Amino acid sequence: MNIQELARDVPRVGDNDIEGIDFITSGEQYLTFILEHEQYAVDILCVEEIRSWEPPTKIPNSPEYVKGVINMRGIIVPILDLRLKFNIGQPSYSEVTVVIVLTLESEQQSRTIGFVVDAVSDVLNADESDIKKAPAFGGCVPQHYVEGLVNVGDNVVTLLNVQSLQALEPHQLN
Repeated sequence: MNIQELARDVPRVGDNDIEGIDFITSGEQYLTFILEHEQYAVDILCVEEIRSWEPPTKIPNSPEYVKGVINMRGIIVPILDLRLKFNIGQPSYSEVTVVIVLTLESEQQSRTIGFVVDAVSDVLNADESDIKKAPAFGGCVPQHYVEGLVNVGDNVVTLLNVQSLQALEPHQLN
């Protein structure tokens, strides 16, 4: 192949049409995931990374839902199992089990924590008007973790508040 043939294969501006990719330019986006057959979601802007499940380094005397820590490019990241944190059954780790690493940055600090979930499912687009307040009737997920509910077809997705998820009480990691 000569250079002239290669030059013909180089795409020009406007040649590439990206099909099948849904670029969303308005509204809020959430990463949805599965916990015990229910869909939950977190603000996609807080998602640092989605990792496959690998057992982390255990921390002695930590609560059962703290699975340990990992070294993520020089940052020590605690790994919490959301199923255990919300007390919704015993986890079973499989090839679809993932860790969603969430980073929440504020003016004072940046906090990165990984959460083990059963599987990642989709990206949800929801305008503020689509988000409904969660009724206060109790449930397995404490109310302060719930940011709202969104109807998606016949299902309801629970939006979780990342700031509340990352607010660890001091005694929990001792």
